[in-house]
Amino acid sequence: MDELTVDQLAARAGVTVRTIRFYSTRGLLPPPALGPRRVGRYGSAHLSRLALIEELQTQGMTLAAIERYLQALPDGISASDLAIHRAVVASWMPEEAEEAARGELEGRVGRKLTDDDLERLAAMGVLERTGDPEVFRVDPALVQLGVRLLDVPISQSAILAAREVMMEHTRSAARELSRLFKAEVWEPCGESESGPERRERMKSLSAHMQPLVVQALVTAFQRSMREELRGAFPAERAPDPGSVSP
Repeated sequence: MDELTVDQLAARAGVTVRTIRFYSTRGLLPPPALGPRRVGRYGSAHLSRLALIEELQTQGMTLAAIERYLQALPDGISASDLAIHRAVVASWMPEEAEEAARGELEGRVGRKLTDDDLERLAAMGVLERTGDPEVFRVDPALVQLGVRLLDVPISQSAILAAREVMMEHTRSAARELSRLFKAEVWEPCGESESGPERRERMKSLSAHMQPLVVQALVTAFQRSMREELRGAFPAERAPDPGSVSP
């Protein structure tokens, strides 16, 4: 991504410059690089972090909780890893696709999209076509990550196969967590609490567990991936999946 001024960053993220300044003073955003005449320049990591903050707010997390969440992230975390965090966080919410015209979508992702790009994004489930060839239903949680995958030098079939693997295992993790919540909260309170009270307890537990589960999933995946890469490339230094940005 080209370097952005604070005004350009605000426009791309859909927030005000004042909001960016506020987040910066609270330590939610890292300081920008200084360009000519000491003008701050922002990059993809700032944009991805703003998107993650927005998603955490949508989940109902307080600013203090968001601060704690971001402080627990590794130093120098890449834009791609931030996008993964946002996608995992968003998976706790019901899917709500948004309609966007082609020009609006290009403005959101900061690049022109060819017909082939749109076909690949549709195949990845990032967007769906509508009756209007220039209007699409877009998954806001996946669009930035999907666009970055367009530049990854692997085939579309490989990306789709990887997506299926990820979906299969995340569904399995979600099922096991649901069973755990049910066994620990729902069933033990069956006699002493009404249905609405138990639902509130489940909702509260989910809200407290969510940031821990998200970080645990991403961290466990990165560590497992490093181990697999070391095994696949024993004679070479395995690439670090946490430091490679698509």
